[in-house]
Amino acid sequence: MQLMQRVEVSINGTAHLLAQGQQLTALKERVEEAVQAGGRFIDFTVVGNRSVSVLITPAAQVVFSVETVQYDPRDDGDEAHPYGGIFDF
Repeated sequence: MQLMQRVEVSINGTAHLLAQGQQLTALKERVEEAVQAGGRFIDFTVVGNRSVSVLITPAAQVVFSVETVQYDPRDDGDEAHPYGGIFDF
């Protein structure tokens, strides 16, 4: 069985699973920059190859966690080929 790491970012209690290829260190830096700027939107790609845009402010609570999960070849971060949702059983 092939494995991969899955990163979850929770923003004010709402969890988002990051798509493969999202750079955790770079995302953390963008969160820090948004806080230092007093607030800013940051964008990232989540599982299902969907784009998410979140307003990060100094009051935002952001938590990152990493786990090892079974490899999913669809999870490639390519927003041109989304998957998941009510039609993907």
